[in-house]
Amino acid sequence: MTTETAEPAGPAEAADDANAFVRMTGSGDPERHLVPGKGERPVAGRGNVVVRVEAAGVSYAEVQMLQHLHPFPPAFPFVPGYDLVGRITEVGPGVTSRRVGDRVAAMPRHGAWQRYVRTPARTLATVPENLDAAVAVALVTNGVTAWQMLHRTADVRPGDTVLVHGASGGVGTLLTQLAVHHGLSVLGTASPAKHDAVRALGAHPLDYRAPDLPALIKERAPGGVRAVFDHVGGRGLDDSWALLAPGGTLVSYDSSVAGHEPGQWFRPHVPALRRTARRWVARRLGLTRGRRMSMYYVKPGKNFNADLAALYRLAAEGVLRPEIADRHPLDGATVAVRALLDGGTVGKHVLLP
Repeated sequence: MTTETAEPAGPAEAADDANAFVRMTGSGDPERHLVPGKGERPVAGRGNVVVRVEAAGVSYAEVQMLQHLHPFPPAFPFVPGYDLVGRITEVGPGVTSRRVGDRVAAMPRHGAWQRYVRTPARTLATVPENLDAAVAVALVTNGVTAWQMLHRTADVRPGDTVLVHGASGGVGTLLTQLAVHHGLSVLGTASPAKHDAVRALGAHPLDYRAPDLPALIKERAPGGVRAVFDHVGGRGLDDSWALLAPGGTLVSYDSSVAGHEPGQWFRPHVPALRRTARRWVARRLGLTRGRRMSMYYVKPGKNFNADLAALYRLAAEGVLRPEIADRHPLDGATVAVRALLDGGTVGKHVLLP
């Protein structure tokens, strides 16, 4: 009778077992404050699983966090990364809904930029086996944001005209495709260099810097647009509100941090909050012609998994094609964030740990 024993781990296995990560150490330039490192692989613990990350998203949230202008900032230093796709390598006690080997997606809001991530099992969504990892992660935060704003926040019907600001961005490209698929006419703002990309999505492109932009939009939609999806915030929300048709919806889902000093973490978001509150009162008083304004913030919970599953079906059918700006190794996070800061990006940057 013989007894089998495990072979000692070789250099490759030992290196693979290490938990590589990128840490954000403070506010400022990504070249200085995005620092790669290695640590111990996490242990699942009760109610949690460990996921080996196939792809992690890079988003504007990381730009805001780097500038300490995000409305819900973690304390420095921390591992960034809003969303991820990967495979479960360990299941903790008390977890019955997931097994080792399951392919899953998660939106931890930070912590995804590492090889292994511990996350609560209850927050996971199932990812189809045949879906490219970068495509799958591009649909987690950005896709659910686009889907829920269009289908759960705005009130739109086929034949309506909508305005998508930032139609070339990670959310904007998906929102535009979903709106076109829903039978809507889409006006999409972007820089002129990105107009061909916006046009290819099925939208009519407009220069977001045009001084007569509201007039150009009114030429295309004389009666107003049914919905405006605004990622800029600030005073531009007043123009967006004025462009609404009676009964229309203005959805504010982010705020530009341009011109704000690092550390003014909540200040960029105050204008949207004030305008939302003021227009809610005016709507209650019957002074808005049925128009309304809503602030949207994506979060796990009710409808998240079902909406993500719907997005994955559309991607599998070829209806939805997430734009992948670039694929980077984990230690290429600095390059990805710099690309977002420089403003030349169309679509989603993805890290492949």
